[in-house]
Amino acid sequence: KGRRTAILAARKKTIETLQATKNQTKTASLLRLSFSQIHGVMLRAVDRGMSRRDPEKVYRHVCIDEKSVGRGQNYVSILYDGDTGKVIDATEGRKNEDANSLCEKALTEGQRKQVETVCTDMWEGFIQAAKKWFPNAKHCHDLYHCVTYLNDAVDKVRRWEAKKNDMLKGTKWIWLKDQSRYTDRQQATYDKLMACNLKVAKVWAVKEQFRSLIQQEYAGDMEAYLYFYMWFDDALALKSSAMEAVAFMFKRHLKGIIRAMVTKANNGKAERMNGSIQEIRTIGRGYATAKRFRTAILFFHGDLELY
Repeated sequence: KGRRTAILAARKKTIETLQATKNQTKTASLLRLSFSQIHGVMLRAVDRGMSRRDPEKVYRHVCIDEKSVGRGQNYVSILYDGDTGKVIDATEGRKNEDANSLCEKALTEGQRKQVETVCTDMWEGFIQAAKKWFPNAKHCHDLYHCVTYLNDAVDKVRRWEAKKNDMLKGTKWIWLKDQSRYTDRQQATYDKLMACNLKVAKVWAVKEQFRSLIQQEYAGDMEAYLYFYMWFDDALALKSSAMEAVAFMFKRHLKGIIRAMVTKANNGKAERMNGSIQEIRTIGRGYATAKRFRTAILFFHGDLELY
């Protein structure tokens, strides 16, 4: 009995030290254990926590997103609780079969049927998995990702125009940063640029118009469609290939965008959790495999009973 008590105390100390350092190598050094011993404690803690999950817990809103394991094209797909941002589960890869496996294993059939909204970006594998595994849910496209696409279009126009206009050199963040967060110097630069007849300023204005559009309240789908097509016409009127490409992409995925505009479902909390996941990846100096990265994600951000 005394030996078991000592083992449990040592395990608890290891888990607490891991949670404090977020680094397995550092924890091993502090506790004078091997890396494999520390990883074993983490792995078993996650297995315990996952086995204790309530199979009847209701998730009303879920999100699917991906995160790179390290450098290169190695990814994990992650299923989040959209209401809390906590990670439900993760799996290696981001192909259609990977997303299908994630959605099937992470939740029971009964839980999947109770999901009301599922939010993804425009990655085809996530779209198909969302439609297949959450039959009663409204599928929405995350509007944060939509703004990211528009920011990319604005930056393309800026880089193109800067080749023949020196005024635009060094102004990248003027066009990408939220105007409410400008410094006094950035505001002065912005005022100066807007006094000129710049292509990038016109594209930026349409981007900001979309941001305003998605913040409004809508009585229903038809009203949201009406406002979207008014924006769509303005986007095409710019005669900008970069903006046209984004506008037509939005049109191809319009149903999911309209649902997001009306329901206000989004990946906001999941995106904030993504920042925390990035932190553990940075502190851990990357992970050798997607399997180990999954273990770390669930250990730190799976809201599990680890002890």
